[in-house]
Parts: sequence; structure tokens; C-alpha cells
Amino acid sequence: MTVQLSHPEGLLEQEEYAPVASATGNRLVLLAGQASVAPSGEITANDLAGQVHTALQNVAVGVTGAGGSVADVARLTIYVVGWTQEMAEPLFDGLARAQASDGYAAPLPPITVIGVQALWTPELLVEIEATAVLP
Repeated sequence: MTVQLSHPEGLLEQEEYAPVASATGNRLVLLAGQASVAPSGEITANDLAGQVHTALQNVAVGVTGAGGSVADVARLTIYVVGWTQEMAEPLFDGLARAQASDGYAAPLPPITVIGVQALWTPELLVEIEATAVLP
């Protein structure tokens, strides 16, 4: 196992993701921001939960293509257009869908959510960057 997730005592109490990931390996994989798009560029979902889910499916494709798996993901950075606290529920719904369908860890690796004004096209609501450590 290249990534060990932990939740040290004294950090924010929550269950959705682990605030710390320790990784050992010999390859660092940095994925560009992935969105809810097909290889042709077509948008594949129009709601936040759906876009989070399909963006994470694209992250899985990228990590697998680099020779790893979603178990090697050590960190996720999620950019959300117009972020408000009310968006947390659909965001975590999309994350849970990816855990169920694509094998992401429960809890997830460390996550940072950043509100942004816009992404590549107006239809995109979310973009997700990933860092993975491969053996």
C-alpha cells in the first residue's frame, strides 16, 4: 500500500475524508484538473453531484493510465464554481457515488475545496485535481 490515511486526534472531527495521507513509493503522479467530460469534450452531467462523480471517474482513468489505482490517490483538490456551504451535500453525494462505483477509499484521502468564479466552459461546475503516489 503506497498511501496510508489517518485522522490524528486534535483535528476537525468529520468522517468524509482523512485529513492526513502518508505516502511511500517511487512515482509521483500529478493529474491535471478533471471535469465531467467525455473524451470528445462533451459535458456528461449537468448537476453538481453528477459532475463530481464523473470527474472522479476521469481521475480514476488518469491514475489507472499511469499504472496505478484509486487506492494510490493521496490528495484531491476540488474547484467548485460559486461555492456556498449549501453545495456541500451534493458535493459529498458525488464523492460517495465515486466511492461506491470506482473503489475510492472510505474515508477519502485529504480534500481541499476551493470556490472559483468560473472554469473552462460555463457548463462546468467542478474540476478535480489529484495527486497519487505509485509503488
